[in-house]
Amino acid sequence: MVDVSEPPSDADTAPYATPVIAVGPLAHAAEFWLENATFTLTEADTDDRRAITVASIGSAIAELAARVDRWPQASAVCDDVLRSIDPAGPTLAGVVTESLAYSTLQAGPEFARWLAERGPVRMPVIADPVQVEREGNSLHIKFNRPSRHNAFSNDARAALLEALAVAELDTSVDEVVLSGNGPSFCSGGDLAEFGTLSDPASAHLARTRHSPALVLDALTARLGPACRAEVHGQVLGSGLEMAAFCGRVVAQPDSVFGLPELSLGLIPGAGGTVSVTRRIGRWRTAYLVISGQTIDPARALAWGLVDAVG
Repeated sequence: MVDVSEPPSDADTAPYATPVIAVGPLAHAAEFWLENATFTLTEADTDDRRAITVASIGSAIAELAARVDRWPQASAVCDDVLRSIDPAGPTLAGVVTESLAYSTLQAGPEFARWLAERGPVRMPVIADPVQVEREGNSLHIKFNRPSRHNAFSNDARAALLEALAVAELDTSVDEVVLSGNGPSFCSGGDLAEFGTLSDPASAHLARTRHSPALVLDALTARLGPACRAEVHGQVLGSGLEMAAFCGRVVAQPDSVFGLPELSLGLIPGAGGTVSVTRRIGRWRTAYLVISGQTIDPARALAWGLVDAVG
């Protein structure tokens, strides 16, 4: 932790071994720390995307310190990845960088501890995990595992890719709308399925060779805001990561946004270090991951995470 007004020393330019949080009023902030800290905490309202407004810096620091102490490897790797990815660069390069780091953490002790604490579970079989309807030139794709808050599973990924392929291959499709049935848009990866692939290398290849993120990114490049996510309820983890790739995100007032992967000893793995960072910057993305805090639609709109509410 550093004071945001503190002048940097030569040692401060060395690689950081752990996330660095700057704190304090921004009126006299050193540009070095605003730019180079993992993020800055302030108690004043600010539009600076490098800073996060909190009710109490002391309370926020105590919570952050406890989380970094419990998941030091995942916290450090998150910081490394967000500093390494160029959000304006090629999406594939960012997704590969993220996935390699994610695979590293899958082989680490923090994820192993989470698996042991979770214990054995049975993955429920849910038919038709994705529903697709075409109306003229519009393609409507809905996550359809409502009893699981549309938690994202391998079969949902396969069905989503199949649906997106229609829009990808048929250029007469000029609108794609991604939404979810039931109480939530998508609550993130289905925790019952975590750890089921045989090894981290296979998981990396699956994530990068069969990636909805890359297809959504390509569709957004072609359609712009006509590739749209309509979100509600829980918009967490991979759900948020995929929605953020869309050219326009419209949120209902009951939406809740977050990136909870650190509590598994992991980082976002569905392209979120690219998509979310493009929308809100690496600093606020790091805050969402490391703090585990969720935000409401008003803050999501103010940050640029969504484009409209209502």
